[in-house]
Amino acid sequence: MILSKKQSPGSVENVPAGNSRRLFLGTTTQAAASVFAGTLLSDSRAEDSVEKASPENAAPAVHAGGSDEIRVALIGCGGRGGGAAADALSVASTPLKIVAMADVFRSRVDIVRRSLTEQFKERVDVPEDRAFTGMYAYQQAIDCLRPGDIAIFATPPAFRAVHFAAAIQRGVHTFMEKPVSIDGPSTKRIIDLAAQADAKNLKVGVGLMCRHCDRRRELSDRLNDGEAGELMDFRGYRMHTPVQSFELAPGHQEIPELLWQIKRFHGFLWASGGIFSDYYVHHIDEVCWMKGAWPVSAEATGGRHYRGKLDDQNFDSYAVEYTFADGTKFFYSGRSMKDCQQKFGVFGQGTKGAFTISGSGHSPARCTIYKTQQMDKANMAWTAEQPEPNPYRREWEHLVAAIMNNEPYNEAVRGAEASLVTAMGRFAAHTGKLMTFDEMLNCPDDLTAGVATLTDSSPAILLANSDGMYPTPNPGKYKFEYRD
Repeated sequence: MILSKKQSPGSVENVPAGNSRRLFLGTTTQAAASVFAGTLLSDSRAEDSVEKASPENAAPAVHAGGSDEIRVALIGCGGRGGGAAADALSVASTPLKIVAMADVFRSRVDIVRRSLTEQFKERVDVPEDRAFTGMYAYQQAIDCLRPGDIAIFATPPAFRAVHFAAAIQRGVHTFMEKPVSIDGPSTKRIIDLAAQADAKNLKVGVGLMCRHCDRRRELSDRLNDGEAGELMDFRGYRMHTPVQSFELAPGHQEIPELLWQIKRFHGFLWASGGIFSDYYVHHIDEVCWMKGAWPVSAEATGGRHYRGKLDDQNFDSYAVEYTFADGTKFFYSGRSMKDCQQKFGVFGQGTKGAFTISGSGHSPARCTIYKTQQMDKANMAWTAEQPEPNPYRREWEHLVAAIMNNEPYNEAVRGAEASLVTAMGRFAAHTGKLMTFDEMLNCPDDLTAGVATLTDSSPAILLANSDGMYPTPNPGKYKFEYRD
């Protein structure tokens, strides 16, 4: 399982680095806030299933040359979805237009539609009859598209495979936010669907935008050339005050329990893989890119602290030791707690010197290679040129270029395997067991079982106990994360 080192053949002018999509809704009152196939991972499992896919509704090369409008449907209108849509519409000289929106909460559709219209007046056309709400709103929005258009999926990850399948059936290209899967069964579903997308000539982007960062690609090239020597180990940190409300006690909400869990999806493993899968996948994917491989195993610890009446399924701290096939280690620390030391970044050490992959945020990366293991400015051998092109925009430039030029482009398998490796660390912490890549891929516990048939009146996937508490991971007690 080795990552390709394919790089961008061209360059574009710098785009000022912007805020994370996570901050989109917080800026809605302000004013308008070369083909690259990504670094793909070839996978024989996906290739083996290509012949099974039907070419019916295959996307035509109608958008080549930029003469035709490309319609876009936004499914999932939270801050992440609104940010992804804004990034898409910010790509210059492309005929993108938002024509439909969908979410289970009408207020989110209205807020994002208003904000996007203020920023991109001529590129948003979503009248009332194309603004959809409910569990099947995604299908209504996709039905507004033609083969060759684009669907953006920014709903909780539990719904990713269901929505991806609908896009493939319609013959439309896809941009999926990360993570794209949260366990072995959902990972296999995405891999199988990726092959079907290839068979229909559909392009698929995944929101692991760090892979599209020009400065990180330059760091990867330099590491491959041996500028830091032999790579010895990696370490990463995401330790900060909680950014999501943890006030999740059931029985106190005014909406049905299913919608409550979808609204607070970071707190529930079935909906998102929890904060571990949703928060940490970028850092884990970056390290695997620089290493050129997925780790073969993970062992971990974690715990819950000072919670009182607050209730969800997450640990508040995680410490994971990933091991690659050659024995190289990657140590990752995650903590979501108030009034503690904060740290954010990914680093590594080679026999010649240390290096920074991400310094203090996803963008700018501020990649640096040092002359020794001392990581200070006076000891730098190379540092990334500033300002850096915005990777949130770059991933859209690459996807749209592939569509316009009808070039092969599918990040789904790599996105699924990055998501699986992340889930592997989470599972190891939640069970107290060493977990291998193959064990995680073939683990039968299907957290999203039943999602495809949910309706607006369905009971919640996860039920609270008689004390009104949700089941939580208890290392050493269960076969799987919170159940047998």
